[in-house]
Amino acid sequence: MTGGLEVADLPHEATARAIKLGTSTLYEASGLACSLDTDIRPIWSGAAIAAPVYPLACAPGDNLAIHIGMERAPQGSVLVVATGSYLAGYWGEVLTVAAEAAGIAGLVIDGGVRDIAALTARQFPVFSRGISMRGTIKASVPSVGAPIQIGGVTARAGDFLVADDDGVLIIPRSEVGRTIVAGEQRAAKEADMMAKLAAGATTLDLMGLSSWRTEV
Repeated sequence: MTGGLEVADLPHEATARAIKLGTSTLYEASGLACSLDTDIRPIWSGAAIAAPVYPLACAPGDNLAIHIGMERAPQGSVLVVATGSYLAGYWGEVLTVAAEAAGIAGLVIDGGVRDIAALTARQFPVFSRGISMRGTIKASVPSVGAPIQIGGVTARAGDFLVADDDGVLIIPRSEVGRTIVAGEQRAAKEADMMAKLAAGATTLDLMGLSSWRTEV
């Protein structure tokens, strides 16, 4: 992945740290408009990804670019696929087995996938806009490895994607270290707040909102 972020280039234990923090904390900590639209959801509850992006684009109903991208994507990366929001079965059990063998961390696609029971049983992380049993052709390759637009966000090779039950976000490669550290600081503050809440404090007091007691 020329010019991209390899797994070895990430901050220390970035994947584990990002998964532990979760997308909501990282999004708030980032200060960036980096969340994909909320229609792109995990196909099974508990799915999570934190990995460098490998982007590609498919023509409507055509998944040839995915097959090519599978050979080019570095191990440990997540395939991020733009389809123009076209719902077809771009991905299923066969590609999942191939991805596992190739060391791919997961899939985020703004189109459709199928073979949901098999993907769930294999616990392969897939986030998609929908589910469709309709198959695809293999005739064209709009782009493989070039920047794409997906879910309202630009995805470039080497950006860092984090996805879980709360959604999907893509952090620019230059912001990964800062965002993870800021996320850990935010998580520590929230842990302190929750300890105080458990001891009887109120959110109005802890968040400086006590004046509303008299204003409402």
